[in-house]
Amino acid sequence: MKKVLLATITTAALLGGCSSVPMESKEKASIAKEFKKPSQGTAGIYVYRKDSFVGAALKKDVWINKDCVGQTAKGVFFYKEVPGSDKLEIATESEFSPNKLTISAKNGELYFVEQYIKMGAFVGGADLELANAETGKSEVRRLGMAVDGKCSSTLK
Repeated sequence: MKKVLLATITTAALLGGCSSVPMESKEKASIAKEFKKPSQGTAGIYVYRKDSFVGAALKKDVWINKDCVGQTAKGVFFYKEVPGSDKLEIATESEFSPNKLTISAKNGELYFVEQYIKMGAFVGGADLELANAETGKSEVRRLGMAVDGKCSSTLK
């Protein structure tokens, strides 16, 4: 009896611990996963979060130059075209204040930014790092595309 109760509690905790966000259609995700050259005068930015158990219950906002990209959950990515030849500040919600990554985007290039969850004092925080194209493409191919433009807060 104790084993059944323990199994039930464990299953409920594991299932209840995962967050989700609204997802794009498989067709739109498939097009983004073709990794085509961005439109003229722009750069393409993929922001992704691996499908990992670490921080699975957390959703974290992401912004590019203070514009909301969207809210991540485990196993999702976003694709945005941004002005090329610009310095871009990519920020993610974290425990106490946003963490930021600055890149110099070049026209016609694709960039892959991984958001990852890290230990925090009270809740998990998030951070960002630039991934190489080969790694980024490999990760994005495994993920679903989240609906963009829905953040829970505003970047100040």
